[in-house]
Amino acid sequence: MELLVCIAIIAVLAALLLPALSQAKKRAQRIQCVGNLHQMGIGLHNFLANGNGYPEIIAVKAEGNKTWAGQLQREGLGLDQHETNLTNFYKKEVWVCPSARWNAKVWSIYGFPCCYGYNRDGSSYPVSGTNDYFGLGGHFDSKALIFIPITEFEVAVPSDMMAIGDSLDASIEFQRDSLTHLETYGNTLARHQGKANVVFCDGHVESPTLKFLFEDTSDEALRRWNRDHQPHRERLAP
Repeated sequence: MELLVCIAIIAVLAALLLPALSQAKKRAQRIQCVGNLHQMGIGLHNFLANGNGYPEIIAVKAEGNKTWAGQLQREGLGLDQHETNLTNFYKKEVWVCPSARWNAKVWSIYGFPCCYGYNRDGSSYPVSGTNDYFGLGGHFDSKALIFIPITEFEVAVPSDMMAIGDSLDASIEFQRDSLTHLETYGNTLARHQGKANVVFCDGHVESPTLKFLFEDTSDEALRRWNRDHQPHRERLAP
């Protein structure tokens, strides 16, 4: 009888402790993710200090990993100069959000998941027939087929311009999309309890709600995507 009572007490204590342990684990994962983005913010400032402008979304003439992340790792973070295997690259701790969970769709499309994306486009894709992105990915030169870096002075309000954030579709880009679509890639809504972590051009990190990031069409929500600090609502899909 005493043994049964002890077992019952242990079961009750376990039931009480498990939710607390789960919340503590999620909190630790959020802190690690924020720490990753904070490092990227420092790397971004180092990159700018070298007079390079902002990383291009793809640096066609670069050696090794040509993506913005490869550029930032080499010239901003000073890590592993010669990593060319993208699968190995995106397994490195600073590029891994411990809360991210991906489904089979990600592996079939990309072959490897990217936990963090770059604000290439701004609040929306360029209007058909133009190459004027309002994000940080670069000015596209259609003749040379390269991106020309965005200079530091082209960002009107660095403290209110998002640079890098949680990639919810496992791509190398951080971009506006419907939450319904993003949810098909993995634990989008549950990853950070309805929020996403984002580092701004001045290096500070915020955790806005997913609804504010991807569904809000107010000036306040839209202009933080664009380097000229304008909402560009005219580019939103009807």
